[in-house]
Amino acid sequence: MNLASLRDLHEGINNLIQMPSVQQAISQGQGETWVNELLEESLRLVDLCGFSRDVVCSTMESIQDLESSIRRNRGEKATGEDINTYVASRKKINKMVNKCIKNLKSSNQSSTPLPTIRSMLKETEALDFSVLKSVLMLLSAEKEGSKQRSWSLLSKFAHTKRVHSEVEQETAAEALCSLNIHRSRKGMDNITLKQLKSAEMSIQELDEGLEALFRSLVKTRVSLLNVLSN
Repeated sequence: MNLASLRDLHEGINNLIQMPSVQQAISQGQGETWVNELLEESLRLVDLCGFSRDVVCSTMESIQDLESSIRRNRGEKATGEDINTYVASRKKINKMVNKCIKNLKSSNQSSTPLPTIRSMLKETEALDFSVLKSVLMLLSAEKEGSKQRSWSLLSKFAHTKRVHSEVEQETAAEALCSLNIHRSRKGMDNITLKQLKSAEMSIQELDEGLEALFRSLVKTRVSLLNVLSN
């Protein structure tokens, strides 16, 4: 399941919510625990996706700053000061991400029989949380990360209309690993402009996917609120 698939899934759910029979089931459940949970969790997902977009934006800015440093040095390598600035910025981002992941809990399970629409929405929310958590783990450049793992996640999440060869995907994975702040200073010193551009393109695709998913999540929440307000 990638970001594009999640977006398509939510578009289908939004169409489902427009059906009179589904709207009636949701309206009849107004005030019940499952409806309140549904609204709370839809808000959590919107917030989590928004947070993920902020992380992507901050990561992109850090990479672009490092690119600028290399260009100022005539395409050779970034200065020690600029690398230190990059590392400090990424550590700040990682701290926020790790705190978010630590506090992240999947949607609550209920032992009582649930309406079909609610069960469907709960399953979708579980997928949302899982995918967004994986995106954050990819961006946090964890110490145990590997090129193979980064490549796998990039193939899974940074999937848009662009067609990438395996070589291009592997280059992007290598770039992300090179940008891992847990690597040795020597590894960071040798980062190239080509690697940075490759990582930037992949992160840009993540941003596009998250933006589309964010709009779909908001649309789903608005649809639910509209049904309950009628």
